[in-house]
Amino acid sequence: METKQDNGKSITVTISEGVTGTLDGTILTFKGANGETSRDFLSPLVKTELKNNEVTVSIPVSKRKYTRMFFTTIAHIKNMIEGAKEGFTYELKICSGHFPMTVKKEGNEVVISNFLGEKIPRRSTIVEGVKLDIKGDIIIVNSPNIEDAGQTAANLERATFIKKRDRRVFQDGCYITSKPQQK
Repeated sequence: METKQDNGKSITVTISEGVTGTLDGTILTFKGANGETSRDFLSPLVKTELKNNEVTVSIPVSKRKYTRMFFTTIAHIKNMIEGAKEGFTYELKICSGHFPMTVKKEGNEVVISNFLGEKIPRRSTIVEGVKLDIKGDIIIVNSPNIEDAGQTAANLERATFIKKRDRRVFQDGCYITSKPQQK
């Protein structure tokens, strides 16, 4: 993936090898080895074009409001290309010091039983399109969409949030240990 700036008002992003892109109106879709990502870039401030395996993003004027949307759109496009090619992986560690908790996947949910000795199991949702594997005390979350993978990892971490106890003593829970590196 290569980026080149034509002038102060447009930037061209070259699509990586092995990834194909299509633009249908305002919906930009990339397909690659890891999956498919799609997003609607409906913004009157930013114009997006796809020609010859390159995505050109441009704005009419260089004002602050336009520039913010401009660079946000470019970051989304780069993440979509990277996700379609390689995907994004989060790793979480299951820590249980006081009570032996069990974590298992049931459909589109993760069920956390016996967390701090609680009788009612805690549940966390898995966002659609995300692959989740539980290997011992490690949870691996993988998706071509960085936002979906991050939301699933955050849901797991939030489901085991401890209230009204000293966090220095009660360190049980699911914690994110590694995130995708930004390039």
